[in-house]
Amino acid sequence: MSRAANAPDPQLAQAVQANCNIADAAHAGDMTLCIYLLQMREFYRWEQDFAPSATMPRQDVAAWLSAREAMWDGLEDQAFAEIRVDGRVYDPFDRLGINAALNGSGLYYGAGYTAPGRATFFLADLEAVEQRELLPVYRLGREHARSLASPPATLSAHGIELRQESLRRWLWEKYEAWTLRRSPGAFKRALEHHGFAQQGEGAVDAMALAQADTLILHELAEAGVGEQLGAGWKALRSDMRDRRTDLLLRAARDLFADCQLVLPRLLQQHSEGALHFWFSNFEGWRRVLFPGLQLAYEDWSDGKGVDSLERAVATGAPHWAALCQKVLAAHAQRGIDARDEIRQTLESGVLSTA
Repeated sequence: MSRAANAPDPQLAQAVQANCNIADAAHAGDMTLCIYLLQMREFYRWEQDFAPSATMPRQDVAAWLSAREAMWDGLEDQAFAEIRVDGRVYDPFDRLGINAALNGSGLYYGAGYTAPGRATFFLADLEAVEQRELLPVYRLGREHARSLASPPATLSAHGIELRQESLRRWLWEKYEAWTLRRSPGAFKRALEHHGFAQQGEGAVDAMALAQADTLILHELAEAGVGEQLGAGWKALRSDMRDRRTDLLLRAARDLFADCQLVLPRLLQQHSEGALHFWFSNFEGWRRVLFPGLQLAYEDWSDGKGVDSLERAVATGAPHWAALCQKVLAAHAQRGIDARDEIRQTLESGVLSTA
């Protein structure tokens, strides 16, 4: 694995990466084939230190993919290893202890779960720490070890982690996919807002820099929604083990958070670029559950005014709050036996109009 100068202790990076590999071995197969192949391509770029815009040799990628899958086969059911820093041994999930040991090194260690039972780890350069609405925000740079899934921003009990390298690579993957058809829509508008006509591909990096705060705002919204929903939400997700129901739960909670804080803030600030960026990622179950929001965005983008978009957001906030509370109540009453009811409740909660 080729990394730049100022890399951390190789043994530390290797130990973290070993746990990443174990986590990937357990859960890489949970993805759809399309998502899996896209993530593996991006992971290859990162591991081999390819620039996001560089062309990758297909034969090398295919050989690497086969070797990686063979390695994962040998890691199934293996336990995560302890992490050693300066001669002291830590549990791999002891994020606080490990980061205390790394204090002053310019490094940051991440460990947690992207979904119930799905562990993730990473080691990155720590560029800055700031306070946003009572939560610390860790702005991270180059990553020295990471799992296959590398969300650009995450919320934990300890604060918000903004993984700027992952954000940049994620946007480059979106850009590369967009160039195949150059379809009109939110991503094209976001590129144009960030200077695509003047600087071409440079607009991708400009977007990564400009929209980092939009990701932080979403995580702040998630924190607020988490307080409102309480510990019952974590228990609910732990019991709903089928992927479809889990995706529906995540979509409903994300819509609650974004309609309650993110979109109202962006509208209030007249953040045109941030709105295009947000809607360029409005996809999957969120878009299925709230088609009225997409229609309102298209009206706004077509110059028909902001009223319908503001109405859609204002209507969405109480709707998704009530839906989340409804499935929470069903789980509190019947536990895992309410799984079918919860899935049906979420699927029938479609909000089609503003």
